[in-house]
Amino acid sequence: MAGHNRDLALRIAEILADTPASDTLVIDIHELSSIADYFVICSGENERQLRAISNAVLDTLGKEKVRPTRSEGSPQSGWILLDYGDSIVHVFDEDQRAYYRLESLWSEAPTLVAMP
Repeated sequence: MAGHNRDLALRIAEILADTPASDTLVIDIHELSSIADYFVICSGENERQLRAISNAVLDTLGKEKVRPTRSEGSPQSGWILLDYGDSIVHVFDEDQRAYYRLESLWSEAPTLVAMP
């Protein structure tokens, strides 16, 4: 099962590569947390980009019959969370990303993907 979870996290990173997302990271937190196996973290510059990034993930995975168990936040709030069970996607604007510092909080987690 872990292989499938990793595949989803990497698939999400692939989708993000075709969006305005920047500083995309996929980190493996499965040994550090029970909430998920992978965090996919990325940034957008403004509400329009945050909406485009999150919609690209939702739409593309939706066509592949993969839907989040929950989603939280909004482009206006600067943080959108898409929970795909073992992979959780965090789409931040720069301010919220700097404030929450997820990479620092999970610095012990191995990085699977880092895209500028």
